[in-house]
Amino acid sequence: MSKKFKRILLKLSGESLMGNKSYGIDSAIVEHITNEIVKIHKLGIEIGIVIGGGNIYRGLSASQQGVNRVTGDQMGMLATVMNSLALQNSLEKYGIYTRVQSAIKMDEIAEPLIIRRANRHLEKKRIVIFAAGTGEPYFTTDTAAVLRAVEIKADVIIKGTRVNGVYDSDPEKNKKAKMFKKLNYEDVLIKNLRVMDLTAITLCRENDLPIVVFNMNVKDNLRKLVTGVDIGTIIS
Repeated sequence: MSKKFKRILLKLSGESLMGNKSYGIDSAIVEHITNEIVKIHKLGIEIGIVIGGGNIYRGLSASQQGVNRVTGDQMGMLATVMNSLALQNSLEKYGIYTRVQSAIKMDEIAEPLIIRRANRHLEKKRIVIFAAGTGEPYFTTDTAAVLRAVEIKADVIIKGTRVNGVYDSDPEKNKKAKMFKKLNYEDVLIKNLRVMDLTAITLCRENDLPIVVFNMNVKDNLRKLVTGVDIGTIIS
């Protein structure tokens, strides 16, 4: 089976791990995500992953509750490490070699973020999960995902969501919401589509890095996408 991309950066939200729970990690969802990743790993695709931490702790929301913004963001970064370890554990049950690299030094838990080492892992078909965001407050995991994608020279950022692509309004609230098949970076910025934050979109534009937004919850969607099936919304 032919593949469209050689190396990808898969971006997952922390909320995607919750399933129907109000917080935390749903083991059934982690198993589903793992199965989808395993399918594309078998195709020989080199995979980097960034996971958010919003299912455990969200720094921006915490700042509205009186928590110092820097402290809240640091707590959110630690939440991404927990999610990364959960996914690593699930992938390794399938015999897939993985590495978690953290932007915050925690040698007993994860490798330090060293891009040359990450690239070597990817060349050896190990999956690299980039944890702890950028390592700095005030930056989202969307921005971290784009930064890592640029650093490892990924062909594309694939953003897994629970809807089929990018819409002109929230499809979970508006049944008449229109889905876009193709957009450019300026469309996203001008229409304020909230696919990713401003910094992330701008960084993609500056580095000519395409983004594909698709529904991660649909079985086999990820495999179809990386083999060239027209799924989701492409931003380029």
